[in-house]
Parts: sequence; structure tokens; C-alpha cells
Amino acid sequence: MKLHFHPVSTASRPVLLFCAEAGIKFDPVVVDIMVGEHMKDPFTKLNPSGMIPVLEDGDFILSESSAIMKYLADKTDSPAYPKDLKKRARVNERMDWINTQFYRDWAYNLIYPQAFPSHKRTSDAAHSGTIEWGKKNVERWLAILDNDIIGKNKYLCGDEITIADYFASIIVAAGDLIGQDLSRFPNLARWMGSMRALSSWNVVNEVHNGFAASLKGKPFVTAHS
Repeated sequence: MKLHFHPVSTASRPVLLFCAEAGIKFDPVVVDIMVGEHMKDPFTKLNPSGMIPVLEDGDFILSESSAIMKYLADKTDSPAYPKDLKKRARVNERMDWINTQFYRDWAYNLIYPQAFPSHKRTSDAAHSGTIEWGKKNVERWLAILDNDIIGKNKYLCGDEITIADYFASIIVAAGDLIGQDLSRFPNLARWMGSMRALSSWNVVNEVHNGFAASLKGKPFVTAHS
């Protein structure tokens, strides 16, 4: 089984974290997204969308980190993806919410336009407008995540860790790139503290952490800044 990924990729690291914590073995194949390998053959033969990660399990090819994590959890009979219908539906709901609501504004409208030159908009007005739009929406999403999704729970779906936690925590950690302070959101900060304490967290996030350190001190716009 091969996993095609890059260690700085926000989409790749949830899979890496889950595999590390669950002891799931794979053959690593690093796709150098910094030089555009993901947009060229032979990678685009695996995923015409040119996106990582991609899992190769024999002749079965699977993209999208959420789908990969669910597949690996079922393949290894992991308790992190419960078999109970309602519990599994809750995990799916949380992962979909993170991916379709939170991630869009958090990463693509707030963080990435500031951290990556390739995400710079075509005009200064469009660029600043995107960031302000992202900031406004992110403040709402963070409040919902803090109050309504996590609340008094230990994890996103209750008191047991699930693949939703591995998935969401890496996405939330993207805020490190712009120095996002989460102290205004105590439940979210508590949960992230638990995830950052996982034995595999620092290894999986080593490249990300180094990149975040290189950006430290720059004048980024953050939620509630």
C-alpha cells in the first residue's frame, strides 16, 4: 500500500497523523508540490485533479483525505471510525462540516492568501476583500466549533477520539502559519492541546512547524485581530 503525499500539505497530514497513531503501515511516496510534481505525469495519471494525498492499495486508487481515512479505518477495523450507525454518521457530519464550511474560509480565504504567494489575488482590492471576507466568516465558524461542536466534550464527537479529530486538528493547526491565537475559544484551545499532545503530532507536523516558525512576526490578519 502506497501513500502519495507531501509533509507540508494540510490535506496529507491528517492521513499521516491517523496512520501514525493507529500503527497503519504504508510505503511513502513524497510528491514535491513545491516544484509542481502533482500537476504532471505520472502523478496526474493517479489523480487527474492534481491533488494530494492519493492512496494506492494494489490496483485500487483513492484520493481525498477524508475518504482515505475512512477507507483505512475500515480496512484496519479501527475504533476511530465506529461501526454504530449514528456514531458513524456523527463522525461523517463533523468531517463534512470541517471540509465544506470551516476549511473553505479558514484556509482559502484567510490563511493561504496571506501565507502563499500563489494564492495572491489579481488586485490588491480583491486580495484584501478576500481576507476580510474570510476573517468575518472564520470568526463565526470558530465560535460554532468552540461552543456547539466541541463544547464540554473531550473530542469532536464525544469522549472518544475519532478520525474526525485527526482530520480537523490538522486543518485548525494551519492557523499556526498566521499566528492565530485560539485563547478566545477555550473549548477549542483545550481540544487542540490534547491533539498536539499526541505522541505522533510533532513528527507529522515537523515541516509545517518549521514553515510556521519562518513566518512568525509577520503582520498577518487573524480572527478577532
